[in-house]
Amino acid sequence: MRAARLHAARDFRIDEVDEPGDPDAGQVLIRVTAVGICGSDLHSYEDGRIGDTVVQQPLILGHEFAGQILACGDEARDGNDELLQAGQRVAVDPAQPCLRCELCLKGHPNLCPRLHFCGLWPDEGALCERMLVPAHGCFPLPNALSDAEGALLEPLGVALHAVDLARLRLAQSVVVLGCGPIGLLIVRLARLAGADPIYACDRFPWRAAAARAWGASEAWCCAQEDSVERVEQLTAGRGADTVFEAAWADESVAEAAEMARPGGRVVLVGIPSADVLSMKHSTARRKGLTLLMSRRMKHTYPRSIRLAQGGAVALEDLISRRYPLDQTAEAFASYAAWEAGVQKLLVDI
Repeated sequence: MRAARLHAARDFRIDEVDEPGDPDAGQVLIRVTAVGICGSDLHSYEDGRIGDTVVQQPLILGHEFAGQILACGDEARDGNDELLQAGQRVAVDPAQPCLRCELCLKGHPNLCPRLHFCGLWPDEGALCERMLVPAHGCFPLPNALSDAEGALLEPLGVALHAVDLARLRLAQSVVVLGCGPIGLLIVRLARLAGADPIYACDRFPWRAAAARAWGASEAWCCAQEDSVERVEQLTAGRGADTVFEAAWADESVAEAAEMARPGGRVVLVGIPSADVLSMKHSTARRKGLTLLMSRRMKHTYPRSIRLAQGGAVALEDLISRRYPLDQTAEAFASYAAWEAGVQKLLVDI
């Protein structure tokens, strides 16, 4: 079968790889139908690593995906503990926790020390025609949701987990730094949660404009003005109750701390290329800030499906362009170049 594999930084190739085989007990074989390209994928694409995880040989990327079940192993039960059947369309949680360790048993599978993750070395991802996945990570898609929307339930889940960590309250103020897909989804969920006002900023003007469309009270291009000063003016010097960093976690982390009010919360969602966290210690200490590190997501797929199915979050509106599998390299190059108007790119398989 065909697969898009990253051989080295910025080196994608369409390769013929072995078929995945028949599913074992608790597994399903799926035909992959749609894969979203995530900002975190760009770290592997541009640097050949993400954090301290280095791609050591050709790897299939892709962790936002949906597919159709071709075959089921024995006792193939989905994330709702229902038996799966061939022909069903499913969204797939890319995280594969052990479900037996202390953290899994305490309800934190996203922190599992034995966790495997699709598209993260050494585990193969979804930019291929067929793959085996654990049944418990599958969630059947209702007819109202497309395969593309099924793939984008993963970033929606990440945003939902970040908002859960923030414990937003009605009429509390929010700032979102970074208006890529995750940032836009956080803006939308914060609005649904009753936060107000919601401010957002991004280095690209089209993304700031998108944030206003997704529910931001005000949004601006941080390449054109000082965002810390803007928040200080908007809040009359108080600062925001909650600040989400959903960009590249570079100077934006320090800016997030400056924007938060004394006693406020800063939720860090972005992943830094340099794998270093930096902020002014005195700012965080004197303000008594609560810093929250958002690690992927947990227990979000059923809620995400309800939000998307009910129309509360329009996932299709995130998609800027769609590519066939053979053009995966072009899709990644376009994303890495930050071409104007690009939000979410999708690979149809």
